[in-house]
Amino acid sequence: MSRQINQPINQVRLTNVATVRMNRGGKRFEIACYRNKVVNYRQGLETDLSEVLQTDRIFTNVSKGEFAKTSDLEQVFHTHNEQEIAQLILEKGDLQVSDLERSQQIENTLREVATWVANNCVSRESQRPFTVPQIRHAMKQAEFAPHPSRSVKRQYLDCYKLLQEKDILPIERAKMKLLLVYPVSQEAFILNQLDKLQIVPMEETAKD
Repeated sequence: MSRQINQPINQVRLTNVATVRMNRGGKRFEIACYRNKVVNYRQGLETDLSEVLQTDRIFTNVSKGEFAKTSDLEQVFHTHNEQEIAQLILEKGDLQVSDLERSQQIENTLREVATWVANNCVSRESQRPFTVPQIRHAMKQAEFAPHPSRSVKRQYLDCYKLLQEKDILPIERAKMKLLLVYPVSQEAFILNQLDKLQIVPMEETAKD
């Protein structure tokens, strides 16, 4: 005799899911998101909720597939619009990650920040770039702590300032070369503006 086991209608099973949790009003609420999309959304790299959420339903427990009650949503959030609630949880909730995932995220962020610093900065003594391992070692000495939701560019700037403050490396931002095209009649004005900005012309080619 065979027996069929039915899954309760208030449950759903999701795979490859990242959970964002918010505790409010003495109750737990969770949303199910695609991995790597939560950080992209919080950094402003992703704006489409449908690309972040696996479903716009609100859960009390994602891993068990248990949905939140509409009455609880109304009581705590004063609305039953689950998409609005999901957006609030996504923006202000806590991303649940394992210790291994957290370590991998930290390592990836440190590597990306170090690469940005190496690509955009040089030694103020030799004007030569530093290697990524040199930057990583200096970051460790300076006790640079990566932030899980800030953009890599923002953290690169924070790291550069920290390395300068701690004076661990003789570091400065690499100078950029700009090509300016202007009429000869404006040359005096342009050179005056460059002088105010402490920009030194490297080569001038005059054309009528």
